[in-house]
Amino acid sequence: MDRQGKIISPDEDPQLTQEQVLKLYKTMTLLNTMDRILYESQRQGRISFYMTNYGEEGTHVGSAAALDDADLVFGQYREAGVLMYRGYPLDLFMAQCYSNASDTGKGRQMPVHYGCRDRHFVTISSPLATQIPQAVGAAYTFKRENASRAVICYFGEGAASEGDAHAGFNFAATLECPILFFCRNNGYAISTPTSEQYRGDGIAARGPGYGITSIRVDGNDVFAVYNATREARRRAIAENQPFLIEAMTYRIGHHSTSDDSSAYRSVDEVNYWDKQDHPISRLRHHMLARGWWDEGQEKSWRKKSRKRVMEAFEAAERKLKPSPQHLFSDVYGEMPLHLEKQQQALARHLRLYGEHYPLEHFEK
Repeated sequence: MDRQGKIISPDEDPQLTQEQVLKLYKTMTLLNTMDRILYESQRQGRISFYMTNYGEEGTHVGSAAALDDADLVFGQYREAGVLMYRGYPLDLFMAQCYSNASDTGKGRQMPVHYGCRDRHFVTISSPLATQIPQAVGAAYTFKRENASRAVICYFGEGAASEGDAHAGFNFAATLECPILFFCRNNGYAISTPTSEQYRGDGIAARGPGYGITSIRVDGNDVFAVYNATREARRRAIAENQPFLIEAMTYRIGHHSTSDDSSAYRSVDEVNYWDKQDHPISRLRHHMLARGWWDEGQEKSWRKKSRKRVMEAFEAAERKLKPSPQHLFSDVYGEMPLHLEKQQQALARHLRLYGEHYPLEHFEK
């Protein structure tokens, strides 16, 4: 699909139904709306941290659509669209970012570190690339169980420079694991451009050295991402082989709310990708050309999606934080004596000096 949404090669048209394409588009735009609201909430001091997905929505949603619901996902920290496509509710996105009592992680993780067992999405951890060898281990288990399930592991091109990436690639190849390594090459590892990250031809070129079949795909073309992921998944399961997908995209937003990207790239560069080659715009052009969408529907959907996000946002703000006593749960199957003593000491301290803490914002 070109930048005007026109299918370049009819043979590569994924032949998705109108309903399927609408789901792709609505997921991408809902994610974009959620990003804008949560980014601003951090700027207003409502949450501590956030990372947007601007410009990379096509990599999330296109790949997620090509997976089976039972496939296991290991994300990095910019794959919220995968969870959203799988039906993860807005209320839980908000609960996690607000660390309130409804958060399934009990408020212990930084914002955007989502996880959901029911949707086969392993909880995100901050250290770069640690998920890569872990994902290979899960894929090896699926192989031994003849589970007909695949693992997909997302990471950025910066994470591909970590030692864990080398270990994961090598183990996957030698153990012949049904795994898809999905690299979002968005041009920057925080502030380091790709020109300073490596001297070879990107990440896909590394695959053959490990014996891994690789493909480079236009990450802003949601159909191209879908096709590449679907075929890689099919072959990974049929052949018990790893595959490496490098999706070329661009990080339009700052790395995170802790970053100011104007210090290392120009406004013109960002505007080019935002205005000329955005995955959402491409898909919208395609839908308009096919008569599946119009400006009235666009306006109505944008209004409706913002309302949904704002309702979840406001509900999350009203909820209490988890009880401080949860600090000690889930550490051991049976709480050892020294933790029991610490728990009792904390409870005693809060009884004596509770007026110095905002306990009204926490569950009892």
